[in-house]
Amino acid sequence: MPTRVAAVQAEPAFLDLESTLVRLEMWARRASESGARIIVFPETWLPGYPAWIDVAPEAAIWDHPGAKAVFQRLYENSVEVPGAATERIGAVARELGVTLVVGAHERAGRSLYNALLTFTPDGALANHHRKLVPTYTERMLWGQGDSHGLKTVSAAGVKLGGLVCWEHWMPLARQRLHDLGEQIHVAVWPAVKEMHQIASRHYAFEGRCFVIACGGILHRGQMPPELVVPDRYVPPSGLLLNGGSAIIAPDGRCLAGPVHDAETVLVADCDLGEIARESMTLDVSGHYSRPDVFSFGVKEAPDRRGG
Repeated sequence: MPTRVAAVQAEPAFLDLESTLVRLEMWARRASESGARIIVFPETWLPGYPAWIDVAPEAAIWDHPGAKAVFQRLYENSVEVPGAATERIGAVARELGVTLVVGAHERAGRSLYNALLTFTPDGALANHHRKLVPTYTERMLWGQGDSHGLKTVSAAGVKLGGLVCWEHWMPLARQRLHDLGEQIHVAVWPAVKEMHQIASRHYAFEGRCFVIACGGILHRGQMPPELVVPDRYVPPSGLLLNGGSAIIAPDGRCLAGPVHDAETVLVADCDLGEIARESMTLDVSGHYSRPDVFSFGVKEAPDRRGG
């Protein structure tokens, strides 16, 4: 029987954790009504991807009062793991009987991390992954992650894993999940631009797995007033993040999407038999690997700083 999955492409209540959790519950219920057993939300959707770091020049000015104020607001509206927000998301997963995968700003001590949280139908937090390397301007906000979350969990009868954004261009991170026999992969992005589409489809083809590529929606009007967004950075649609979510099969074809410029729930059925059919020609952890030539290992994560 196919596994039905969903990508939630929706706008958060930007920089407002409580209101975004309300939206998460609403969208999760909507996706659940479609019959989806695995439901995915975009990168740092709680409480919204920090698009100002790429479009507001003041964001990188040393000691800028506005940038500090916005960071404070983000810090105060980030998720503690474990904490009240994770308990609430777990309760939604348990009530709906689904697996929820949610991108979040994580607050640990005085630092923030880009986290991907996986909740199983029993409400448990089954995986807590931190993005290994924040990309470019993101390094002003997030610390570096670790290997703790580079694993798969059992969800809806399948092996489920996930990576965040540019981790899909880290060959060894990909290989780690391929080696674990991942069947459905979660790829979260701020928005799934053309190159992100290519990376997501490549991941599906390389790993012979299904990929849920999930991107967000964010309007210019959501930007914090302390920082100025020049007109040249704003598309005619007014969307700084325009979705682009898609669900991809093991041969790289799109089963649903991509969809741009609108809030929506993308749904697709994943026939796991397709994984075996496509593995006949490529299995990067089996008949297409060369352990006599290459060796690969993952160092165990040290104790996490700040939590």
